[in-house]
Amino acid sequence: MAATIEGEDKVLATAQRIVQSLGNTSNTDDMLLILSAFDNRLSTLSSFVSSDENPAHPSAVDPRFDAAERIILNDADSASFSDDFLAAVDEIIQLTEELNLSSAEDAGDDDVVDRAENALQLAMTRLEDEFRLILIRNTVPFDPDRLDRLHRTSLSSSAAAIAIAATEFFNDETNESLEDVSSGRYSHHSSHVKGVSFAADEMSLELIIPEAVNDLREIADRMIRSGYEKECCQVYCSVRRDVLDECMLILGVEKLSIEEVQRIEWRSLDDKMKKWIQAVKVVVRGLLSSEKHLCEDIFAGSDLIKEVCFLETSKGCVMQLLNFGEAIAIGRRSAEKLFRILDMYDALAEVLPDLQALFMDEDAGDMVCSEAKGVLDGLGEAAIGTFVEFENAVQGEASKKPIQNGEIHPLARYVMNYAKLLVDYSNTLNSLLENLEVESGQPDRENNDNSEGESMSCISQRLLALITSLESNIEEKSRLYEDNAMQYIFLMNNILYMVQKVKDSELRKLLGDNWIRKRRGLVRQYATQYLRASWSRALSCLKDEGIGGSSSNASKVALKERFKNFNACFEDIYRIQTAWKVPDPQLREELRISISEKVIPAYRSFMGRFGSHLESGRHAGRYIKYTPEDLENYLLDLFEGTPLILHHLRRKNS
Repeated sequence: MAATIEGEDKVLATAQRIVQSLGNTSNTDDMLLILSAFDNRLSTLSSFVSSDENPAHPSAVDPRFDAAERIILNDADSASFSDDFLAAVDEIIQLTEELNLSSAEDAGDDDVVDRAENALQLAMTRLEDEFRLILIRNTVPFDPDRLDRLHRTSLSSSAAAIAIAATEFFNDETNESLEDVSSGRYSHHSSHVKGVSFAADEMSLELIIPEAVNDLREIADRMIRSGYEKECCQVYCSVRRDVLDECMLILGVEKLSIEEVQRIEWRSLDDKMKKWIQAVKVVVRGLLSSEKHLCEDIFAGSDLIKEVCFLETSKGCVMQLLNFGEAIAIGRRSAEKLFRILDMYDALAEVLPDLQALFMDEDAGDMVCSEAKGVLDGLGEAAIGTFVEFENAVQGEASKKPIQNGEIHPLARYVMNYAKLLVDYSNTLNSLLENLEVESGQPDRENNDNSEGESMSCISQRLLALITSLESNIEEKSRLYEDNAMQYIFLMNNILYMVQKVKDSELRKLLGDNWIRKRRGLVRQYATQYLRASWSRALSCLKDEGIGGSSSNASKVALKERFKNFNACFEDIYRIQTAWKVPDPQLREELRISISEKVIPAYRSFMGRFGSHLESGRHAGRYIKYTPEDLENYLLDLFEGTPLILHHLRRKNS
């Protein structure tokens, strides 16, 4: 009778808990969940009460079973969770196995089986709750700051600036938005450093407090042995999926559809791509690797269950990453995206073996790996397609606004800095281009500029073709200047800039010293043409022809005209060419020396022969305005980009 009262008390207590729980929610789905969670307990308690009111079971039941049953019934709703409870569960499991093996048919044994199953059902409900509670309470918060020393952003800030400049350059026909580029801000970027690689064990994370793992394993083992592996897996996967979702948010990886990704404007998308690159390595080598170990520790008794739990827990965040990668791969191609796409390709390629090792034991795992490989191939195709778009953009860039002062064109700055950064991806691009050749059956672009072209790598040939297109474009743009001399200054500035970019970077290894020698020769050729175009008229004033005889009987009228014309030529050149800009100090000095070597000796010789004819006359300063030393000093003002005027100056003895 006392047992009956005790059972009724338990039913009443459980009913009160149901009422209390239902009072805390107004959501229908939550109510159903609460009722279903208590359903097993009520049926068990009801059976327990009924069995006490009608004691049909034999008195010869194993006292260990009675003790175990009592512990389970007493502790089912207790706040504490003891080792005695687990021992009682073990007893019930063992008895159930023995009874099932004996297959006894008498009513007494059937009653024991029912009691054992009811007790076991109640115990499993309690263990399920405890399993969930331990998982939640002992989850270690994800701290991304801990990973700072393990990961570096894949693209330098200067490279990002150059990538942003791509949009401005090719979307603005007048190039008015490129002041920063043309002023050289993007040309003096720091060396590009790609992401550092780390092995999985270097990024291992503690996702659960270690002391809790043993308790979880003990509970999981009993639930699996009792045939409740499905409920155990559902609890585990539900809790751990939420944890991984939270980690993804902390890493800055949002759940976005392909359509949403493709609507994001570039600067925001660039930031999301950068976070994705970081997250791929952290997720695969850190979170998922640790999650795999956690599954193996908790579900050590069942290879199948640990694989199923790992797959169901982790495939969501993997597919979230892959969906973003696919959206980028099939998105609109534009030059500014290339470096980020290559970084995404490299990041995914680097972790693909780790991903395959994590998901190698399930058909569904094969699906995840197949998806990852498909996204990787898509990113590779997007990278090559974007590179081709960039080549075409350089070749077809046709802005008609000449650059002031004959300086380095923004296109030259942008393309050369872009090419320098591409060298960092030589291995990746070579591999992709070689695959493209194999698939298409076509050799890469032929290189007619270098006798060793056939031995050059695919990326070397493509970069050579790219820079050759740039040279052709720069030559075309030089014709926008009406002044022939300025055309040659513009060509010298740009070709020398390209030479220096190649010489001072890894491009030198790809293009070779022969390329550099040829372009240096071209700069010297342009310098000679500049001297001829700019100074021939002034030098013709210093010739003897047409003056009217020897130095002793030269016509003063003719001499005055010659000096006057020379002064006018020199002052005009000075006014115009002080405004021209030659940024390279060595080229600027060499040009001044070349001018000096041609003009100053000719002027000094002419003055030596004919200067005395005018110096003794009236207003000699109108004609002999400058000494050779004056001219030499004035030549130092050329090519500084600051226009100056000489026509108000007069010699002191005038």
